Amino acid sequence: MEPSTAGILCVGDIALADAASLLADHALMLVPVEDAAPIPGSYWGEPEAGIIGSTVYVRSDTPVHSMLHEACHLIVLPPERRAAVHTDATDSVAEEDATCYLQIVLADALPGVGSARLMADMDAWGYTYRLGSTKAWFEQDADDARRWLVERGLLPA
Repeated sequence: MEPSTAGILCVGDIALADAASLLADHALMLVPVEDAAPIPGSYWGEPEAGIIGSTVYVRSDTPVHSMLHEACHLIVLPPERRAAVHTDATDSVAEEDATCYLQIVLADALPGVGSARLMADMDAWGYTYRLGSTKAWFEQDADDARRWLVERGLLPA
């Protein structure tokens, strides 16, 4: 059963220009698609965000956590791998964990979002962590993900 976007912060609830600017800071392009149109490069299907190369595709009903998650998949990749991405960017558990960690960090850079809201939405959407919540994972069990990002210069030490 597909999760419902009810109560989840979606792209249509935030300023698209803020999201586009955040992604542009990481050499990514945000492309909105028409409501009810297929989302190119969506791994899980609509309303989840899609990725092709350095482009992140969203609709107004795409959850913000999905937009950030897919963008972070591209951010953690070296440019030569990023260019070849179509729909699926994950290469390892370490990259997936780093992606989840970075999306939480970047949520604080989006006005009206923030990490606390993003983590609550991730839980409501069905992300699962062995400590029972996204917040518990982020605060108590994500040292390896943070270290991975620091080692690649994606977060300060």
